[in-house]
Amino acid sequence: MLKDFAKLQTFLMVIKERSFSKASAKLGISQPAVTQQIKFIEEYLGTKIVERKKNGILLTKEGEDLYRIAQKLEKAISSSEKELLKIINKEFTFVMGSSFSIGNYILPKYLGEIKKRIDNEVFMSVGLSKEIIDNLEDKKIDVALIESPVFRDGIIYREWCEDELVLFSNQPLPKYVKAEELLEFDWICREEASHTRKLYSEVFEEMGIHCSNFNVLGVLSSPTAIKESILNSDKNSEKPLVSIISHHVIKNEIESGKLFEARLKNHRLDRHFYIAYLKERKHDAFVDNVVHYLLSLSKV
Repeated sequence: MLKDFAKLQTFLMVIKERSFSKASAKLGISQPAVTQQIKFIEEYLGTKIVERKKNGILLTKEGEDLYRIAQKLEKAISSSEKELLKIINKEFTFVMGSSFSIGNYILPKYLGEIKKRIDNEVFMSVGLSKEIIDNLEDKKIDVALIESPVFRDGIIYREWCEDELVLFSNQPLPKYVKAEELLEFDWICREEASHTRKLYSEVFEEMGIHCSNFNVLGVLSSPTAIKESILNSDKNSEKPLVSIISHHVIKNEIESGKLFEARLKNHRLDRHFYIAYLKERKHDAFVDNVVHYLLSLSKV
């Protein structure tokens, strides 16, 4: 069994999460697979190691002994892996792919720490979420950070941080904007293929309006282009020029008073960012190190 440490890692995750279903979600495998691996360990040892209770998982005496041994093995393997990498002096470029808002406004401030943690160069590729996932499948990137969970088989998705889309302009806006008031602005929109455009279009339809009803002055492909266009537009125009964008993108300009944001009346434009990586690399030391670091960030 020691040759297949993955089963012991499953056991450790079950104990950590105190739940077969939560361990399944963390490991990116099905719950029956988790149950099967625990059963294999019990059959191999000829004894029961866990008992399912209403309030979680309870270790048997033998399970407690195994837990202590498995923890020691996990630490020893992790330490040995680091030493091995030092011996072979493995040098490579770790590639992170991300959607526009994350790649341009969130990830850069963490690249230095990521580089230090894996002791290798880090390169960043930015594009649409679908393009990033395509590159992940083609093994052109190691870890993806996306604003839309473009679900594919063979990929593990982990919820990362929360994001809010807001209405913004370089002219003052009311705190909350009603549906009919959205028609009074000039607009710059994202291209229809973007997840941001799809998300706010769905909310607008719930409010009884459609993007085709807006006076659209331009359609741009990146949040940076949209931000700069509105930032440099005429502040004295009769109609404010507006768009919808991630709060992360304009955070600094809002704080400095260069831009103004508003929310939609009785509606929120919330979403999650996701971390994605190939299932076949879930035990990869570099991927694991980067993913755990990003998940440890309580707020970005």
